[in-house]
Amino acid sequence: MKIALIAPPYPLEEAPSPPLGLAYVAGACEAAGATVRILDYIVRQYTRTKIEEELTAFGPDIIGTTAVTMNFDAAVGIIEDAKRHNPALIAIMGGPHVSFAVKETLEGHPLVDLIILGEGERTLSELLPVIHDRQAWHAIPGLAFREGGRTVKTAPRPLIEDLDSLPLPARHLLPMSRYQALGFPVSIITSRGCPNRCIFCQGRRMVGHKVRFRSTTLVVDEIEQILAYGIDRINIADDLFTANKKRVRAFCEEIRRRGLSFTWSAFSRVNTIDAEVLTLMRDAGCDSVSFGIESGNADMLKTVRKGITLDQARQAIACCKEVGVIAHASFMVGLPGESHQTMQDSENLAQELDIPYGYHLLAPFPGTTVRERIADYDLEILSNDWRLYDANRAIVRTSHLEPAEMDAFVAGVEEHYKAEWEEVKQRCREGKCTPREKLRVEGEVRMRLIYRLLSEDLLERYGAVATISPDALRDIASDIAGITALDSEFVHFTLQSLINVGYVKGDLRDGTARYFWTHNNRTEVLPVA
Repeated sequence: MKIALIAPPYPLEEAPSPPLGLAYVAGACEAAGATVRILDYIVRQYTRTKIEEELTAFGPDIIGTTAVTMNFDAAVGIIEDAKRHNPALIAIMGGPHVSFAVKETLEGHPLVDLIILGEGERTLSELLPVIHDRQAWHAIPGLAFREGGRTVKTAPRPLIEDLDSLPLPARHLLPMSRYQALGFPVSIITSRGCPNRCIFCQGRRMVGHKVRFRSTTLVVDEIEQILAYGIDRINIADDLFTANKKRVRAFCEEIRRRGLSFTWSAFSRVNTIDAEVLTLMRDAGCDSVSFGIESGNADMLKTVRKGITLDQARQAIACCKEVGVIAHASFMVGLPGESHQTMQDSENLAQELDIPYGYHLLAPFPGTTVRERIADYDLEILSNDWRLYDANRAIVRTSHLEPAEMDAFVAGVEEHYKAEWEEVKQRCREGKCTPREKLRVEGEVRMRLIYRLLSEDLLERYGAVATISPDALRDIASDIAGITALDSEFVHFTLQSLINVGYVKGDLRDGTARYFWTHNNRTEVLPVA
């Protein structure tokens, strides 16, 4: 049995990691005996012609994808393209969006055959042996499908208690070199589950309120595998890494016992951290912690059931500064009852804390309390266009604020930083910047170039030139510079740096120089359309 798993497009500006959930699913499918290929369109351009060519070359029996709300439309569109190309494919979707929008998905998209609800690894291991027997689907917990014009949901699937029994994520199937070129950290989990009750979050519904832990030994084994790729930065993507101080200590001690050298970050809550825990984390390589503070207004925190206080936020940030770990705070705009005053309260707290921070605008995803009980809150949802659910624009109103006012507030906060950054870039253009400022500006330009190399398949399109000249790479850089309006020498320098670290390789055959992205130390040769 062959399974093609799809990583649907996701904005590179949102700093995506290699898709961890999909890698777990791929590992489960391989363990069930399937031959699996991941078609990753996060770090490659998607076209219908391309997927048709890739499906023809691979010949899968099943196509599956996962999606969050903001890229659901892209994911289901790929499924529909694939099914139109080969109607015999069985199309499966999973992930947080479809788990809580079952009826809408199956009724609105008849080419989707099956939905896997919640955690999918166990469900897949039972489903794959009987995938061609529709009657057998009824006996497998955690599924939804159509039958006789109606939506069928099977019994709920219990959460996986023994996370150590799961195969490790199949990162060997991912185009890791492309993610390494982006420079974003690779994510792992040490646990699943969230004990908190925030009304805007899907997490508790997906993975349960009880925190289930993985073996520290197995987690650090996985870290060693990741480091073997040449990666030296990891993000712990647990909903709450610091839920248990004893676990944090064991994890940090195991890293130090093995003598591993890498940097890492984690998500935490201001009421679960102190100087002792932060010191353990720092000494094991942690250099930054992210806190979802959400609001600087105490009443707002109670409304959204955040379960923290403003003083706890102040104390947690003070501990980070004392220990020397960078703290980052995330705030939300558009929560129920939001007003000009509550937004200003958040900004006042952010300025008081004096740390890096950012704003997201509320996206009331399917499955969240705020969406399912909207009548209980001072909030109106204005759009069900899932493409707008990226948390970068207002799609709600309260009795005090219109969406434009929320957007204007966030834009006003960001404008100060944009103006400062423009001044830095202007100084660099005038040759008056510091060496550190020059590196920052060049880093931004380099990142934008890599975004385009990946999302527009520029290396695939222009990475071959008929030549016997040693300057073939310069010729290719010149072509790409013409497309990107960048300096040819800068493009050449960037391409050479990608070659030097092994993310790109060159080959000269039959008088043609060709350059390719590598894939886990293998050369990628993928169709371009």
